[in-house]
Amino acid sequence: MGTHLSRTVAEGRAFMQVIEGRPMDALSGERIDVVCPSDGRVFASIPASGAADVDRAMRAARAAFDGPWSRMPAFERGRCLTRLGLLVEKNAEELAALESRDTGKPIRQGKADVAAALRYYEFYGGAADKIHGDTIPFLEGYTALTLREPHGVVAGIIPWNYPLQILARVAGAALAMGNTLVVKPAEDASLTTIRIAELALEAGIPAGVFNVVTGYGGTAGAAVSAHPMVDYVTFTGSPATGTAIQQAAAINNRGVTMELGGKSPQIVFADADLDAALPVLVNAIIQNGGQTCSAGSRVLIEKPIYEKLAAALAERFAALTAGPHDADLDLGPLITLAQKQRVEAYVRAAEETGLPVLSRGRIDPGAPQSGFYYAPVLFGEVDPDSALAQEEVFGPVLSLFPFEDEAEAVRLANHTEYGLVAGVWTRDGARQHRVAKRVRAGQVYVNAYGAGGGVELPFGGFKKSGHGREKGFEALFDMSATKTIVFNHG
Repeated sequence: MGTHLSRTVAEGRAFMQVIEGRPMDALSGERIDVVCPSDGRVFASIPASGAADVDRAMRAARAAFDGPWSRMPAFERGRCLTRLGLLVEKNAEELAALESRDTGKPIRQGKADVAAALRYYEFYGGAADKIHGDTIPFLEGYTALTLREPHGVVAGIIPWNYPLQILARVAGAALAMGNTLVVKPAEDASLTTIRIAELALEAGIPAGVFNVVTGYGGTAGAAVSAHPMVDYVTFTGSPATGTAIQQAAAINNRGVTMELGGKSPQIVFADADLDAALPVLVNAIIQNGGQTCSAGSRVLIEKPIYEKLAAALAERFAALTAGPHDADLDLGPLITLAQKQRVEAYVRAAEETGLPVLSRGRIDPGAPQSGFYYAPVLFGEVDPDSALAQEEVFGPVLSLFPFEDEAEAVRLANHTEYGLVAGVWTRDGARQHRVAKRVRAGQVYVNAYGAGGGVELPFGGFKKSGHGREKGFEALFDMSATKTIVFNHG
């Protein structure tokens, strides 16, 4: 992909939201500037919708659900998703460039996000007709069976860090089960969501099935989660916002899936293959500038190898460079100036309490000074009760923790309010099983981390990281409800 495309894509475009299959502005006519994190410059705009726009989208989604979509044969819905996947593949260059410029992530990560989105639509296109009910042994003269039926209108509230991927995992599962969608993307990164809604129409998904409403979280987002026509809400983001969304959905007693971040540990035992672990440990915190719910932000190291691994990580961090999205360096800018300032505040507070900085990366000298760059930082021997150890920084900041034995490793791994993902690095097969079972996390990787997105793998958290599961077949269960039917035939 050429640099020129990534710099000029969508230049000056006034994007429209998609409601009932049509491009629409906000009823108020108000718009939100779209800022490129790499240079802080406005390059497009989106509608600033409010409650009236949300209501319009909800009514369109309800009418589409009550129409032929929910009664369409499952394999036909699957074909629609498969066609959408093919269109994602056909438009991969445009989508990657748009995602990269909108979020600031390096072009290669934008390409990886397009590939992951394609896989979601492929997977759920093939899975649409694979969800079956059961027959249940019951009383003599009766036959009892279960069906999986769609909820109805699903509200998908999408974050700014991986809009292409997270939209695909929500839309793929929801549409495969016969739901209709009202999607509210984050105001900081809405562009690829709008583009996918346009491609969905091209793929043959009927008007009103896939609606996108853009705007601020406090207005459009709040109206989406509290709307009486919503039957189910799915959200990825911060615990504080997740709590507010759950409270809003509770007004109408609607179900929710919540993915609310993490403080994920990677546990490195003395017998680990350090050559294999080292690049994974680094990538798990710098990917997308550390703005990843599953970022491996804590590395727990057995004491006999602590100094060796800490030195190796410090050497790697010193060589890392942040720069513009189209320079395709180790990491790009953070999403906004506010996010950069938030990360700066965490690091400054940690330094003021005496936590040792082992290494820092650098910002490319050619990067625009108006961009939102933050060089990666490595802290050594962090206090397990400190804010840096307990709170989600959402930036390229890695903390190290020495441990004495397996019991202490598990205790430290579980010593936060989060429980999303964990990594275990050891050659000891028995230990692999023991630790994987004892760590409180929704996904545990052994001698690996992240597994390339893993669209087939159920994803979600314990504790403050949320509830419900996305990805894989588990997501199809969340996106549907069980109906029991009992026949008395004598």
